[in-house]
Amino acid sequence: MHSTDRSTLRSAGRRTATLALGLIAALSAHAVGAQVTTPVAPQSQPVVLRGATIHTVTKGTITKGTIVLDKGRILAIGGADVAVPRGAKVVDVAGKHIYPGLIDAYSTVGITEIDAVEVSNDITELGDFNPNVRAEVAVNAESRHIGTSRSAGVLVAFSTPEGGVISGLSSAMSLEGWTWEEMSMKGAAALNVNWPDPVARPRRFGGPPPGAMGPGARSPAPKTYAEQVQALKDFFAEARAYRDAQQAGQVARTDVRYASMIPVLDRAIPVVVAANSVSQINDAITWAKAEGVRLVIRGGRDAIHVADRLKAENIPVILTSTLDAPQRTYEGYDGGYNAPAQLYAAGVRFAIAGGSGGLYTYRLPWEAGVAVAFGLPEEEALKAVTINAAEFMGIADQVGSLEVGKQATLLITSGTPLNMTSDVIQAYIQGREIDMNDMQKQFFKKYMEKIKQQPGKIAM
Repeated sequence: MHSTDRSTLRSAGRRTATLALGLIAALSAHAVGAQVTTPVAPQSQPVVLRGATIHTVTKGTITKGTIVLDKGRILAIGGADVAVPRGAKVVDVAGKHIYPGLIDAYSTVGITEIDAVEVSNDITELGDFNPNVRAEVAVNAESRHIGTSRSAGVLVAFSTPEGGVISGLSSAMSLEGWTWEEMSMKGAAALNVNWPDPVARPRRFGGPPPGAMGPGARSPAPKTYAEQVQALKDFFAEARAYRDAQQAGQVARTDVRYASMIPVLDRAIPVVVAANSVSQINDAITWAKAEGVRLVIRGGRDAIHVADRLKAENIPVILTSTLDAPQRTYEGYDGGYNAPAQLYAAGVRFAIAGGSGGLYTYRLPWEAGVAVAFGLPEEEALKAVTINAAEFMGIADQVGSLEVGKQATLLITSGTPLNMTSDVIQAYIQGREIDMNDMQKQFFKKYMEKIKQQPGKIAM
């Protein structure tokens, strides 16, 4: 390469870097301005919510109930005879409903902002095997999607990395706080695996990314389905050998990738396998049994066709396609809508997710609501976005239902949060009465004011 070419490239590189830094700064400033809520301090005095219908999810419904929140936890729950602690703030919520905060078991809220702006997304890492990636450290506490998700009733989300064969670790995040450290509930909640597609063309993986090799270098040969599955098995075998060597005191230096696999191999956390087709789900189950790991299927488009095996093996499913259009020409329009009802009738345990995009976490209650409209009992739909999600992902001791000792993370609503006509009036996260404003509400107020100020305005 000539020196003039190098100089031109260096100048272009400097301009590109300058533009990128400017864009990042602009996005950061925009994000700060966009997040119109302010995190509140930890709970400092007991709060008593009195008079509402309390939907505990696991222990029935209490009419004209009372719930006491103290130090971020539920201190007491019951009827009108529940004692009021000294110095408590008593809130009359007669005629309202109280539900546990909804939980999105598969989300990118906090780690993606604007799909079309690459620097605002931190979802994937280079390489195919990244079990050490923890989504929590990338969560942007200033994300505008946090406010809109909370306004829809979603108070806990599992931020989940994507890409590759092993994407990394989902992190349970409480949607309130100044920093990711303050928001984190469980940093390593589940390992995510993308199961290969047996009908897709052989894919290239492993080695450096495209464009990273020198002239004349060959990229890795495409791998068949069988080779991709074998690569996954090999990685687990290597991680198991590392664990055994570590336990025997024979590890000279730490390998963070293999070290991150130990909780999975010890069955402390589950493996969430993204699989949709019958063959993918069946092969994933066979693989998980051979590996001796806890399995959760995510996606589950064809789960009903594997229902007998899922039930027999006690394998839960996180459905991510309730509101999706049918994928095949011969499928009915309601294939996704009635999938939860079919799985429930078949005895398969499941949760419902809002879809991976940060933009769609706010849709979670309606993903479950449409299932009610197509045959799923409402109490089961509510479980699918609360206690079921909490149990599958290992945080049921903290959230998912209203019980003494659990976190005071709950909603005060005008009706069931699964219905679009209901309003989420107020939310509490770990006993904090959170700011219920968000960008969508701010825009609504702004442009309603514009209508009022315009000549010939329509009377509202």
